[in-house]
Amino acid sequence: MSKEENSSNEVALENEGRRKFFGKTALIGAGAVAAPMTAAMFASTAKARAAEAGNSAVVHPGELDEYYGFWSGGHSGEVRIMGIPSMRELMRIPVFNTDSATGWGLTDESKRIKGESAHILAGDSHHPHMSMTDGRYNGKYVFINDKANSRVARIRCDVMKVDKMITIPNVQAIHGLRVQKAPYTKYVICNGEFEIPMNNDGKESLEDVSTYRSLYNVIDAEKMEVAFQVMVDGNLDNTDADYDGKYFASTSYNSEMGMNLGEMISAERDHVVVFNLARCEAALKAGKFKTYNGNNVPVLDGRKGSELTRYIPVPKSPHGMNTSPDGKYFMANGKLSPTVSIIAIDKLDDLFAGKIKERDTVVGEPELGLGPLHTAFDNKGFAYTTLFLDSQIAKWNIEEAIEAYQGKKVNYIRQKLDVHYQPGHNGTSSGETRDADGKWLVSLCKFSKDRFLPVGPLKPENDQLIDISGDEMKLVHDGPTYAEPHDGTIIHRSKVKPAKVWSRDDTIFAPTLAQAKKDGVNTMTDNKVIRDGNKVRVYMTSIAPNYGMNEFKVKLGDEVTVIVTNLDMVEDVTHGFCMTNHGVQMEIGPQATASITFTADKPGVQWYYCNWFCHALHMEMRGRMLVEA
Repeated sequence: MSKEENSSNEVALENEGRRKFFGKTALIGAGAVAAPMTAAMFASTAKARAAEAGNSAVVHPGELDEYYGFWSGGHSGEVRIMGIPSMRELMRIPVFNTDSATGWGLTDESKRIKGESAHILAGDSHHPHMSMTDGRYNGKYVFINDKANSRVARIRCDVMKVDKMITIPNVQAIHGLRVQKAPYTKYVICNGEFEIPMNNDGKESLEDVSTYRSLYNVIDAEKMEVAFQVMVDGNLDNTDADYDGKYFASTSYNSEMGMNLGEMISAERDHVVVFNLARCEAALKAGKFKTYNGNNVPVLDGRKGSELTRYIPVPKSPHGMNTSPDGKYFMANGKLSPTVSIIAIDKLDDLFAGKIKERDTVVGEPELGLGPLHTAFDNKGFAYTTLFLDSQIAKWNIEEAIEAYQGKKVNYIRQKLDVHYQPGHNGTSSGETRDADGKWLVSLCKFSKDRFLPVGPLKPENDQLIDISGDEMKLVHDGPTYAEPHDGTIIHRSKVKPAKVWSRDDTIFAPTLAQAKKDGVNTMTDNKVIRDGNKVRVYMTSIAPNYGMNEFKVKLGDEVTVIVTNLDMVEDVTHGFCMTNHGVQMEIGPQATASITFTADKPGVQWYYCNWFCHALHMEMRGRMLVEA
């Protein structure tokens, strides 16, 4: 069966459940509401598909994309799911933001997940990366950092929802984030970028810069707890891991520990910090750490001269850190230098053994253009580096760049492609794994200028899709995007297996079910009100197009918790609960239970309704909260 036929069959099967649902529930009450949904209305119109040759970016109606793209939402605080190569936005996952559609940040479940940071309504999400097994995506989690509020969140890929979030202690501004690639993602690694006093309690001199440090953070991926931190010199920027589970590496700028721009760029060189994981874990086990600021997180000393780290000099203010999919090289992108520093990972054992010097690990430093920020890879030995100032992508051959560094006359640059404009991160299909396939490259451009219809002073940014399957890069798509896809990963759809409906014992709403059990309520069958002084818990079911409870009564000033269980089994029949004039709304997916707590601060009749379209009689799905003064 061809890819196109398989895609059409998947869509037809997914639509079948929806048609059966409408067929069974379209007749309500004494009157008949007809809902004739024919197969033709859902079937693909792709019979007239063009036979595009080669690596086509066209995804016809009824077809599925080959890849998932997980895009950061930047200062919107969310993560977006893209379809690649169509560049269609499939879903938004609220993470560090507040989202009125799903109730994220409003519901009791989301507040529990956000924990101590539940009161923070904003975020700056940067680097989404999926968990791995043996250097390949395993479809389990996507991790994302919040630079603005020093947080890390975990998204479960079976439901595409955040299930854990932590605030990292002792640091400010969690920036670069990656996962341990091998043997599996035991750790999530991320940088505390901004330097602060280690005891940052305001009691000691705030001006004494010698007390300032940045910390490297190693997080237990399953527990979502900080396993340990490593104190370093300089400001950590971006990070990545090797394919053997031995080394992590981070670019680091401001080795001068300057407090302003002039001071931060005065030195000719900064460095890449390499962390020896085995030595760090041994030091942790031996108790060679300190704790700060009244918490129990162990902090190891990885400053210059430590046995845990090595500092490899590179041109000043390096930025991106990327590992080649063959596992041979760390790439440190120059930013203020036109070069990328190629660090041979197989030389790191000798470096830590003291057999060679730090710069001996640098085996290439190709000059590519102005403002190299990030490098992505294909499966043919080529690298693709964004040139921010030149507004270009440079395609270059890694091994030939190494030969040129050795003195051979080799033209390692194959092509420079104009992009629009000022590219930051880029990513290739499966290019951060052993499965790099060399099909697609996405350039995330910071500016769009004249590429789209004018929309006022605030312009969209521009995601551009580039075909890299042939000898030359070809720009095939522009996509305007809103603040701000900082980074993204492209993952083959075979790696991701989302659930169709919620499992009734899901851990995300398990605490709500535990409270229901304590109240003697079966959330699948019962519709009742539990009163506990001025605290009222209202349990109701929902099945399109009706709530199990059409009215309930409370007193003015009561703290009201509404718990809704969606009994529908059809996978796209999501219900909502919105209490008018109270700032209360949430999403309840099929078979899910969700809850939201608010104060009944308005007397009289207060209507609630389903705010997710679910049925032909969706408008009639409502009820009353009667508030006694």
